[in-house]
Amino acid sequence: MGSLERHMCLVVALSLSLCNAEPESLVVVVRSPISVPRGHTTTLPCWLNPPQSAEGLEVRWYRPNHFDSPVLLYLAKKFDNATQEASFRGRVSFGLKDVVSGGLKAGDVSLKLTNVTLEDAGGYTCYVSSDQVYDSTSVSLNVTQTGTSPLLSAVRREDHMVNVSCESEGWYPEPSLRWSDPKQAQSSKNTKYSKDSSGLLSVHSWILVSGSTEVSCSVGLSGPEAKWARMRLEKPPQAECGSSHGGWIAFVLLLILMLALLGVYFYKKRVKKARVRRDNDEESQKLLTRGDILSPDLSHFNYANVTLENVGNPNLTVRGCMVRDAGCPGIPGGTCLTAIRGTPGFSSGLHYWEVSMENINNVKIGLKESWWVGVTSATEISQDTSPTTSNGFWFLSSSPDRPDRFQFSTEPNVLLPVRSRPQTVGVYLNYDSGELSFYNAKDKSLIGSFKANFTGEVFPLFNPGVGDTAPMTILQREKHSENNDVQENPLLPKHQP
Repeated sequence: MGSLERHMCLVVALSLSLCNAEPESLVVVVRSPISVPRGHTTTLPCWLNPPQSAEGLEVRWYRPNHFDSPVLLYLAKKFDNATQEASFRGRVSFGLKDVVSGGLKAGDVSLKLTNVTLEDAGGYTCYVSSDQVYDSTSVSLNVTQTGTSPLLSAVRREDHMVNVSCESEGWYPEPSLRWSDPKQAQSSKNTKYSKDSSGLLSVHSWILVSGSTEVSCSVGLSGPEAKWARMRLEKPPQAECGSSHGGWIAFVLLLILMLALLGVYFYKKRVKKARVRRDNDEESQKLLTRGDILSPDLSHFNYANVTLENVGNPNLTVRGCMVRDAGCPGIPGGTCLTAIRGTPGFSSGLHYWEVSMENINNVKIGLKESWWVGVTSATEISQDTSPTTSNGFWFLSSSPDRPDRFQFSTEPNVLLPVRSRPQTVGVYLNYDSGELSFYNAKDKSLIGSFKANFTGEVFPLFNPGVGDTAPMTILQREKHSENNDVQENPLLPKHQP
């Protein structure tokens, strides 16, 4: 063999030796922490610096104190699953730290983890070893879960304060809850957290507010995941006070007292004019029994005598101002259109009307449990239209599926607590200020109120529900009756149809 051939053989042998040599040093680099929503896929970045092939090295990912039961073990150029931690089987593999990564050949030993669970949160160690050297470092994984939109509810107390509660569920880790009030800063003194069987957290808080105000509650993790809800609290309008029997009694007693004083005044005046006592007595008696003086001025309350717009819907039975479900024959599951408009429509001003939820003529049927009451700007009510505020439907609804809650048609939905199921619901519309409020007309308590941007004409809206045989009756007031109390519509039948 010549000298040239011997030199070439030495160069080739040296090159092969260098290619198969173990690296003299290993430096493991990671990027931490990593955050991922529960149920998603993530990659825990880990690579060698300077870049070098990791195909012939041992790569071990493991949790703290679990070196011998790794999350992933790559050894002798293949995966070894014999000692793998059971909860990670089928969910781990090598991933790429970025889009330009060269993978395992370039020293990228990142861990790809699919279907992330809450139990996956915590530390992970990236360990890389050759026969001569090794290095390791840790990555922290944060798992998050965004919960439900906050649910606001309000209860008015006897001292005129309002207890407002805010609750939300399905969060991880522990969310922060904040109150806001444009009139004064609110600090939450009563905030509690609880954990369900799946490890998700719920938060509940309450505050006391007074007067008319708008209260907001936000719940969220650090970052853009915060969700919020807003509620506007209003004092009951004057019309509401007039709808209570107790209020009417007090009002009539006051009128009687005023009339008595007025009678004394006229009596003395007529005595001075030398009129006989009999004439004075007759005039006083006339004043005491004259209906137009004893009756309150209902125009002060802007009471609207609403009637139903009967368009011949076969799913409804309409008799005068009474409406109820007529059944939905031939429609699977009983899904059908049972909403109906009332007249007149309103495009300005203050208006108030009342809806009875009890069956006056049939005591065997209890209070209605399924109903809508509110207003709509829709010119035609269609089964295909979603009844939400964005489509021109503003109402309060009751459902037998939620006997302890009422619901607004707002987006997102707002649920309100049911203290006692109302026999009569009062609807107060302030078109100009965009306010819609609902009251229990019997005990003068506010059920709930919200703001809306009304445009054009809005009409009263009613829905007796599907499968609820109890009727819904729009109460009428006669402006010249003896006591001007709420009267039954004379068009109603004497017996339940």
